Amino acid sequence: MRILQITPRYPPQSGGVETHVQEISERLVERGHEVTVVTADAGTGGAHRTQQNGVTVHRYRSLAPNEAIHFCPQISAAVRTADVDIVHAHNYHSFPLFFAALGVGSRRFVVTTHYHGGSANSVRDRLLSAYHPIGRWAVQQADEVIAVSEWEREQLRTDFGVEATVIANGIVVERFSEAVAAERDRPYLLTVGRLEEYKGVQYVIRAMDSLPEYDLLIAGSGSYREQLEQIAHAEGVAEQVEFLGYVDDEVLPGLYAGADVYVTMSEFEAYGMTVAEALAAGTPCVIRTGSALDTWLSYSGVFAVDNTDARSLARILREASSKRIYIDCLPTWQTVVKNIESQYIST
Repeated sequence: MRILQITPRYPPQSGGVETHVQEISERLVERGHEVTVVTADAGTGGAHRTQQNGVTVHRYRSLAPNEAIHFCPQISAAVRTADVDIVHAHNYHSFPLFFAALGVGSRRFVVTTHYHGGSANSVRDRLLSAYHPIGRWAVQQADEVIAVSEWEREQLRTDFGVEATVIANGIVVERFSEAVAAERDRPYLLTVGRLEEYKGVQYVIRAMDSLPEYDLLIAGSGSYREQLEQIAHAEGVAEQVEFLGYVDDEVLPGLYAGADVYVTMSEFEAYGMTVAEALAAGTPCVIRTGSALDTWLSYSGVFAVDNTDARSLARILREASSKRIYIDCLPTWQTVVKNIESQYIST
């Protein structure tokens, strides 16, 4: 099959959706399909085309206020003129999915929404509210809607009136389970992801005063980094907090394996891939309840907090640090791709 993947961003840009699209695209190529990715992350360099591990990647410039939405009408024309059998659009929370729906025509249209319902960022929240009518229309044009968790499936049913098939994200388990733990002078806690306010890293920073024996390693980049640095200084814990920025794929597994606890206080998640990665590395996790992250509570070694109180979080982090786990039933990308391929054929 000739498959066109539409996504706001694509690696080397980092994030859960970016990883998802890369993993399925490269594995679809391995299974004999022709895969092209159209993405709206060309930056200031202008539109260009590259090849990445057998995948053709077309990058277009976009308007992305507050690093969100990725308004990129060129995608509609790119989809309309593409000689493909399947158009698979990703991420409800950004305009490329809508432009894909405009250009798809009579071809089979699959949507993976990665839908988490809202944003803690006031600018993004207003943009999402204004976008909802056309976003809803775009999702409803799909021949098949895919959710990455049961939580997301219920949200889609409630907010859009659509029935979705659940195909959870996968993981390369051995990449993390066989990792050599990073060596540090002091024990550390780890959080991984884009630095946005809704990710809740600020709450972990504020808990560090009650955890003087630990450092906090923050892997990832984003618009909220400066505010997080200011919070660390204001709380008097700047010496305990290290901002790693973008972490190479070869380095990240060792960071997971060496951490005493992985923590995510994100308010909005459709799945929580970083939790899967930490569990595969044998590292206990602390999550914030109220999103699809709750799904991980069925796994041993996952602890939850239902508020952002610094003392409560510190207590749970210390409790989790005493646990060591082994997980052998995490979903793999091979299974994910087989299930997605089945959806392509059945639409």
